This record gives sequence, C-alpha cells and structure tokens, in this order.
Amino acid sequence: MGSGTLKRMRVLLVEDERRLADLMKTGLAEEGFAVDIANDGVEGLWLAGENAYDAIVLDVMLPRLNGYAVCRQLRDAENWTPIMMLTAKDGEYDEAEALDTGADDFLSKPFSYVVLLARLRALIRRGGRERPAALTVGDLVVDPASLTCRRGETTIPLTPKEFAVLHALARRPGEVVSKAELLAQAWDFAYDGDPSIIEVYVSALRRKIDAPFGRTTLTTVRGAGYRLEAGR
Repeated sequence: MGSGTLKRMRVLLVEDERRLADLMKTGLAEEGFAVDIANDGVEGLWLAGENAYDAIVLDVMLPRLNGYAVCRQLRDAENWTPIMMLTAKDGEYDEAEALDTGADDFLSKPFSYVVLLARLRALIRRGGRERPAALTVGDLVVDPASLTCRRGETTIPLTPKEFAVLHALARRPGEVVSKAELLAQAWDFAYDGDPSIIEVYVSALRRKIDAPFGRTTLTTVRGAGYRLEAGR
C-alpha cells in the first residue's frame, strides 16, 4: 500500500467510463482509500444517500442522471459531502455550472492522477460545508439542524415529511415552488406515485403553522404551485 496519509478514507466515484473508473479505484486504493464505484447518476445518487463518504468524485456526463442533477439533488437533500466534479476539457461553462450546483471543486479531463490525488486530499482536509443556519420566514423558524419548527416561541411538532415540504418552501420565501420541485426535494428522484400527495401535506402544514395562529402564510398559486410568505 502507498504512503498516503489519509488511511481508509471512503470515496464514492461516479464515472460511466468503466476502464477509467477501475484505474482510478486501483490507484486510490493503493493510497489507502476505500472506493465505491457507481456507473450512472441514479446509482451514484442512491449510494451517496445510503452511505457516509469523505468525498464524492462525480463525472458531469453520466447516463440516466447527469452530474449536475446528482450534485443539486444531494445539496437539496442537505447532503454536504465534499464533491469534486470531472468536467470536459476547457469547459469553462461546465466548471461554472459545477460550482453553481453545489460542487466544491472541479477537475478537467484529461487530468493527471497526481493532481487528482492532491486535489482530493485537499478537498477532504477542508471537509464538508457547514450545515445551513435556521431559516426564518417572518416569525416562523425552520431549523434543519435539529429538524424543528416554531412560530414565535411556540414549537410546532411536524412529521419528517411535513418538515421536508416546509423546509423546501422556506428555502425560497415569497417564491412559487411547484409540486414537481417539492416532490424532488421532499421525496426522492425515483418517486412515481400520485403528485397530489403534496396537497395532503400542504393542508396538514396549514393546520399546524397557520390556522392556530390566525395566519395565511402558506398559499396556493393555482396551476403553478405553493408559496410561503412572511405572514398576513
């Protein structure tokens, strides 16, 4: 085994070029990394959600779900594992979009393995991003760190799904959030049930965060989605 200082750091490699993925896994394993491989975006997203990794190396061009979508969905799900995206050669727009969707670093193909190793080690040393602070919409406080909600000084008990829907709305106060966006953030990419389930959870949220306080902060925008406002 190599003399790498990061022993048994666990890395997820999402790369559809199987030969390249195998070569990278072999090289990283020799440096003391434990490496899981996913060959498409859907598998990569599932593995990232099911396991704790020290870093994710994520190709942009992937079958089934591209790297940008994988990165965005992980961040929307509050997964702050450091992500290095592998972009096209001289692809400045790829690099910009990689950072915009929540990646922490990028490396253009073709790349030197020595550079990959150095950048990956630096990325792991920096660690994941800090968890976001509590979100405040008027006197409604939604805290993703503790999974709690309160209006003023009153704590409001929510189910995990209710919290997920409310958190997705609170991240964009005053904006219309579609049913599709709420499903993607509060359920998962593979959900194929009835989209009207969102209406059930929105109704439940209104009964908890609005009705007892005489508010109408969670409104329906017909044909478009839902909006959470500071309060009326």
